[in-house]
Amino acid sequence: MDTHKAKRVEIIIEAVMASRLTNALEKAGVRGYSMLPVLGGTGRSGTWSRAGQVGRGEGMVQVVCLIRPERLDGLLDAAFSVVEKHIGVVSITDCEVLRAERF
Repeated sequence: MDTHKAKRVEIIIEAVMASRLTNALEKAGVRGYSMLPVLGGTGRSGTWSRAGQVGRGEGMVQVVCLIRPERLDGLLDAAFSVVEKHIGVVSITDCEVLRAERF
């Protein structure tokens, strides 16, 4: 079976910023993504957990996009326009997909 080169972009951002991020991605022509809850972690600010948070502190989400390599720069520009002013991490991984027409 043939596979096709793609990029997997993972963006971790505060849940309250998720709609701003997905709106920016859609305006940049990103046709699909998945959003996952992030239950906890550790980083520069120490360990944190979603458990026990109140109010708007809904924690973090991870937005995962699979995209053709030639479309990566537009996605990154859109993501950075949101992430640069807020807590967030963007990672890029090479991957392969079946049915390249979906990306």
